[in-house]
Amino acid sequence: MDYAGLAESAADKMGLYRRDADGWRSCRRTNEVAVSWRPSAEFAGNVYRAEGTVPARPQQVWECIKPVAGGLRTKWDQNVKDFEVVEAVSDAVSVCRTTTPSAFMKIISPREFVDVILMRQYEDGTMLSAATNVEHPLCPPQANFVRGYNYPCGCFCIPLPGEPDRTQLLSFFQTDLGGYLPQTVVDSFFPASIAGFYSNLTKAVKALKA
Repeated sequence: MDYAGLAESAADKMGLYRRDADGWRSCRRTNEVAVSWRPSAEFAGNVYRAEGTVPARPQQVWECIKPVAGGLRTKWDQNVKDFEVVEAVSDAVSVCRTTTPSAFMKIISPREFVDVILMRQYEDGTMLSAATNVEHPLCPPQANFVRGYNYPCGCFCIPLPGEPDRTQLLSFFQTDLGGYLPQTVVDSFFPASIAGFYSNLTKAVKALKA
């Protein structure tokens, strides 16, 4: 499987989503984030766009969200129970397995996701993590998890000119949770989950700065 090529394709789609402002419909707004959605072109679900400003330097935000073994994400993100690197394809690309706890009052049982992830830094200081689902021989489906699938998704940590202690975080979530969940549950879960992600990230960067 061409893991590097799939990762590059996911990063390209993140760039397209970032530039394409058409068709997004607002579904949730908090002090930390504005969430909108539109139908996915990848699967029979939605892609969610989340945009917020985090009160920390880009490097501090990146430290909290970067997808690496032993990273901070499992400590603060309530939707990430465990994260492991299955195969390091290159310095920038890796195949990873993420497990999630039960959620939404245990209506959603634990999930597992196997993704190829690309990390990149651009000339303006923006940092990107982009991912999409893959299969890997070391990650057969496990009986105690429902296999979910992330379609091209990721986060941009964007420096704000003249505001070194603030970071724009632009995220795209595009997930098929798998299993047999009512669509009403899925449609309620994601906006609430994304708002929680930004709220918990804000708390995590404040703790990191302290």
